Amino acid sequence: MKLGVVGLPNVGKSTLFNAITAAGAECANYPFCTIEPNVGMVSVPDERLAVLEKMHNSKKVVPAVLEFVDIAGLVKGASSGEGLGNKFLSHIRSVDAIVHVVRCFTDSNIIHVDGKIGPSDDIDIINLELVLADLDSCKKQLDKAQKNAKSRDKQFVAEADLLKKIYDHLEKGLPVRTLELSKTEKEQTKLFFFLTDKPIIYCANVSEDEINADNKFVKEVKAIASKEKAETVVISAKIESELAILPADEKEIFCKELGIDSSGLDRIIKSGYKLLGLISYLTAGVQETRAWTITKGTKAPGAAGKIHTDFEKGFIRAEIVSYNDLVAAGGYAQAKEKGKVRLEGKEYVVQDGDVIHFRFNV
Repeated sequence: MKLGVVGLPNVGKSTLFNAITAAGAECANYPFCTIEPNVGMVSVPDERLAVLEKMHNSKKVVPAVLEFVDIAGLVKGASSGEGLGNKFLSHIRSVDAIVHVVRCFTDSNIIHVDGKIGPSDDIDIINLELVLADLDSCKKQLDKAQKNAKSRDKQFVAEADLLKKIYDHLEKGLPVRTLELSKTEKEQTKLFFFLTDKPIIYCANVSEDEINADNKFVKEVKAIASKEKAETVVISAKIESELAILPADEKEIFCKELGIDSSGLDRIIKSGYKLLGLISYLTAGVQETRAWTITKGTKAPGAAGKIHTDFEKGFIRAEIVSYNDLVAAGGYAQAKEKGKVRLEGKEYVVQDGDVIHFRFNV
């Protein structure tokens, strides 16, 4: 999973991104490596891994990872190449979902680019640039589709009709993700690669003393997110910076003192999984305990292919026990004795928390 962090100047975007990378660099729970100056790899928190590691006396643990990209260069006119517009848009195009950091705090020492705090206006600036970029892309694809539709081929006619529907929606200044489409149309729309079709997490950045109470700015962001069927995560970039440098045990104590269940980073990750329809299955043994990220609805051979293509090609069956059943039984042998371990074939849909051993032959 690749998340792009966007936001206007002075909204806390860089502070948040630096906190994310510091969390990876300093804390064992969040291994981090730098690919480029603006890219960070962070492990996905999963308490199940530590339990399986202890149960199997595993030599190493490999969590699922996600990539954060700090996307800079947005100014008004980015869609037409102003500032670092083209680079900004290409970076957005490469991510799976967008984390839009919105300023929801007041601070006389930090000047807002427009002179006043206004989440709706801030969101509109970025959304408008993405809508304008999509309009240009849609127009080109629509022209081509309409030419092809003259052949009266049903596929081309359907494509032209769908693109016209999308173009009319974009012309109203609305993102593609807010357009009501059938399941078939949604699948087709993914092939057009529109920027505003990407899922979005609105990250409402508040001051430290407002982390547990939605101020009027946060309510504004949540109202917008609700209309767009987007996710909202309320964070304090300043708190995240402090959490990032703490050991895991102290981090938990600090969160409790603040009255929050988990860090903003953890909540962003969970929201990302939810938005993108992702789950994790697990493999465990003496050599390694590992989490594998797949799309919800993936069948057993496809899940096996995440480990190696040979696993998918030569798939025979999957030996599966749910994580909860495994822990309740106290171990794999005990789970097997209780009939909790089962053999599943090619049509089995993998569930979150399945602990799997694949049998294959190539």
